[in-house]
Amino acid sequence: MKYLGKHYILELYDCPADLLSDPTFIEVKMNAAAIEMQATIVNSNFHHFNPYGVSGVIIIKESHLTIHTWPEYGYAAIDIFTCGKIYMDKGIEYLKEHLKAKGAEVKKIGRGALEKFTAEFEGNVKQ
Repeated sequence: MKYLGKHYILELYDCPADLLSDPTFIEVKMNAAAIEMQATIVNSNFHHFNPYGVSGVIIIKESHLTIHTWPEYGYAAIDIFTCGKIYMDKGIEYLKEHLKAKGAEVKKIGRGALEKFTAEFEGNVKQ
């Protein structure tokens, strides 16, 4: 089946709390991961929560990357969505290495099944 986009959900476990608490570090590493993927960065915005935790988004020409951290659990939740051609695996490996995750899970989801759009579109077109 063909899809409009690919959505990767990256779960990183047992990361050092000091890294996950640092909004500058997280923003730099997320932008570097986008560059590793050969994505085109449009904008990024990151926020540090009190007492800890970081959330951020990087808008890329091909879609976006987001992160939410829970330093107290050593956990980072990262989403990477693209409707273009980027090297997802390179960015994922970069983030696992630089956030020093001892454990990781990746889930891959196809978004916007083209078969469904084609069927609906063809059914709504007047001949």
